Amino acid sequence: MTRQDIRLTGTSYAVLGLVRHLGRATPYDLKQLLTETIENFWPVPHTTFYAEPARLAGAGYLHEDQEQGGRRRKRYELTDRGRAALEAWAAEPSTTPPQVHDEGLLKVFLGADPERAFAERRSWHEAKVAELEGYRALADEALAALADDAPERAPVVAMRNSLDAGIAFHRTYLQLFAVERERG
Repeated sequence: MTRQDIRLTGTSYAVLGLVRHLGRATPYDLKQLLTETIENFWPVPHTTFYAEPARLAGAGYLHEDQEQGGRRRKRYELTDRGRAALEAWAAEPSTTPPQVHDEGLLKVFLGADPERAFAERRSWHEAKVAELEGYRALADEALAALADDAPERAPVVAMRNSLDAGIAFHRTYLQLFAVERERG
């Protein structure tokens, strides 16, 4: 198979990182893990995400094989090229600034009543805090089972820190809602 030269995107690195985490994965396995982790801060359209593993395999970043019988599922594994690309990208100190794309904030900025604009969102943020706290509890259990010097510890600590950032984000929105009600 001839390698294609492709441009790697944030979605590319997300797929490479999830495959690294799982070791070997079907597109369904990747989508499940995406939903539980990265999608909380890096949303990816489903069609883009499902096409990305095959694109990465065509460029030599993933190895692809397919079951000969049964459901004939495709499975992906990280290649040396994929691992090197992911490690080089992760080691880069620069990142693009985050962008807030929030229709509720746009409505409030343009004159909407904040209480009405965010009435339904309050419960959504509360549910996200609970969901992320559940994932954080799983990370804490994993950390408790690892020795302090275990090499597997660093990625779990990084995931836990990312979960803490997500929890803080949603709690900040909840605090803003509470302040707005107090002002009202």
